[in-house]
Amino acid sequence: MSAEKNELVSSSAPVLVLKDAVLFPGTTLPVFVASALGVEAINAALSGPEKSLIAVTIRASSQDKLDIDHSDLYQIGTKAVISRMNRVENSINVLLNGISRVKVNRYLKDKPYFEADVTSFPMSEDSTPETEALHRETLKIFTDMRRNFTAETGLPISELVKNVQNPLYQTYLIAAILGLGVEKEQTLLEASSRKEVCQILYDYISYEQNVQKLREKISTQVANELGKEQREYVLHRQLDEIQKELGEKSGKEDIKSLEDQMIKAGLPEKAFNEAKKQLKRLSSLTSISPEYQVISSYLQHIIELPWNKKTEDNLDLNRAEAILNEDHYDLKDVKERIIEQLAVLKLNPSAKGPILCFVGPPGVGKTSLGQSIARALGRKFERMSLGGMHDEAELRGHRRTYIGAMPGRIMEAIRRATVNNPLIMLDEIDKLGVDFRGDPAAALMEILDPAQNFEFHDNYLDLPFDLSKVLFITTANTTDNISKPLLDRMETLRLSGYTEYEKVEIAKRYLIPREISDTGIPANILILKDDVIGTIIREYTREAGVRELQRSISHIARKIAMQVAKGNNSPVEITRINILEFLGPKKVFLEQIRKKWGNGISTGMAWTETGGDIIYIETSLLPKRKEEIKITGYIGNIMRESVTCALSYIWAHPNFRTGSEEIRESGLHVHIPAGAIPKDGPSAGVAVAVALASLYTKKPVRNDLAMTGEITLSGLILPVGGIKEKVLAAHRAGIHEIVIPRANEKDLNEVPEQIRSEIKFFLADEINEVLHETIPGIFG
Repeated sequence: MSAEKNELVSSSAPVLVLKDAVLFPGTTLPVFVASALGVEAINAALSGPEKSLIAVTIRASSQDKLDIDHSDLYQIGTKAVISRMNRVENSINVLLNGISRVKVNRYLKDKPYFEADVTSFPMSEDSTPETEALHRETLKIFTDMRRNFTAETGLPISELVKNVQNPLYQTYLIAAILGLGVEKEQTLLEASSRKEVCQILYDYISYEQNVQKLREKISTQVANELGKEQREYVLHRQLDEIQKELGEKSGKEDIKSLEDQMIKAGLPEKAFNEAKKQLKRLSSLTSISPEYQVISSYLQHIIELPWNKKTEDNLDLNRAEAILNEDHYDLKDVKERIIEQLAVLKLNPSAKGPILCFVGPPGVGKTSLGQSIARALGRKFERMSLGGMHDEAELRGHRRTYIGAMPGRIMEAIRRATVNNPLIMLDEIDKLGVDFRGDPAAALMEILDPAQNFEFHDNYLDLPFDLSKVLFITTANTTDNISKPLLDRMETLRLSGYTEYEKVEIAKRYLIPREISDTGIPANILILKDDVIGTIIREYTREAGVRELQRSISHIARKIAMQVAKGNNSPVEITRINILEFLGPKKVFLEQIRKKWGNGISTGMAWTETGGDIIYIETSLLPKRKEEIKITGYIGNIMRESVTCALSYIWAHPNFRTGSEEIRESGLHVHIPAGAIPKDGPSAGVAVAVALASLYTKKPVRNDLAMTGEITLSGLILPVGGIKEKVLAAHRAGIHEIVIPRANEKDLNEVPEQIRSEIKFFLADEINEVLHETIPGIFG
């Protein structure tokens, strides 16, 4: 006889959505409800006379969805009555009693809770001998499996099931106790007959019984027949056989392979002893142990390091010089220093390599020069960017106690190079960061010190490794941001910006052929003459190096490549007229000699990271604002002090203390144009003093002349840096005479002979000499 009524009754009721659970008729289910939809559904059910609702389960495929709609719910559910309830803040604990199966026809609303129109879904009468046999066998198996389990009441679970009179409800209760999973439980709930219910449950429970018997059999056999050592031996043998079937190395084979590699690697004594110790530990572990993988990885790193492997230096000085000249134009001092080091290595092979630091603006060839040096020496090349690095563990490595620990980037570079004497380039050393995790610059002090790095200890390896054979080369745009102790360990070689003539030569020898090769156009298609390259340099680039020049040439080559790809192979000559079609309007407007001139204006020179530039110093009197001084133009503290020093000298000088009452009581405004560009340094002192002298004497400064130098209160002129870059900038702007401190005369040797011949240099020790030269008739 069926446990459910056969008449079809249609009604509407609130719907409670269940997750990871199915409620069967004749069973109870505790449910914790925290969602707003669920709480509102329970409140609606409690307000009704029967305190009933419909329990519907979310489909197995939609269990992880956050927003549930009607299509995510099964169509067959269970009508339930709330027998107990307990509210906890905004949630409710309820105990549901399953009454009967129902079928959801349609949902009437989904806010504030789901409400559905449902019809009872009775099960067909089915009480055949086969059904009874399945039911009894299922009950017997369940009793055997759960013989020693008791319910909260103290009764054995099997007895609790037998106390249920209705056979269908017995089946449902067994399914609820076993926990078949949402899909199987829902299939059981939707079964059309009791025979189908019994068959589904019997298939599941008989399978579980077989698995349980097999586990008990294995456990009994192992406990009775094997001791601890024998059990481990058998399991290891089984694991080895499994690994063979999978095509993997067994633990013993892996250990044997590592031991063979250790012997072949020729490890130093300390490294070999440590590796032996770790290998012994490894042999006592199973290959599935997490520590096994850590030790195995550690040993692999030790073996892969080139403890005794090195490349023989090619000490042919003529060949090295030819390679350096082939790859780079000019850079005479740097090339000479490399050849000197090769000569030292040739005479004394055991000499320690220097730590070179190439300092210069972007695009002058610092990184590529390192590659050329490696090629000239015949050494392996490894590059490492330090820009933005702020954790010293990136260089020294992490200790093996940390999960996922690895060697530092220095040792990784050595391992990749496969030799212990590569050339390692540490790029952008001036852009190292520092935070609570440590200071990478402090770690570099050991790495870059030949007196210490012969026994460098990486935190991961914890073994001494000789880095003294490595040739370290670092690069930086400026040394201002490098700590003094670290800078002291490096030999600084400065790569200043290129002149226009040098850039033209670089473009002809390297850039244009490279772009023709990269774009694939015929060699005779692109015609770029020297004067047009000069135009590109002056009007489309503003740099000390040649990166922007390369981009401009690349832009032209790509446009010609597009023309060739369309079938037009006619040669294209770039001229000053048609260059607009390729590069557009000019992008750079260099400071030129001003046409509009007046009192209180002078021309200074500045050094920047992109080369040099000329700047104008403008001064003006402010009416009736005694002792007020304004300084504008994005000026740093050092330049402010230079302005103050120049002003004090001018005011204290006997020739400038006279004048009208209006001038003596007026305020002063000093301005340096290009306010968006930061400016700092002491080298503008002379230009500021000359501009002030012009303002107070009402006599103009010569506009074809530029100056640089630091001034003291006593009127002395001190030397400054960046002379070459400043002279090049003045030459580009059309300046014919330059005033520099006499102490900087030696720096003029760095200026190309062609430019020195076109500019007159005035060397001065005191400001009075400069005033005589720059302001005609100032003292007469």
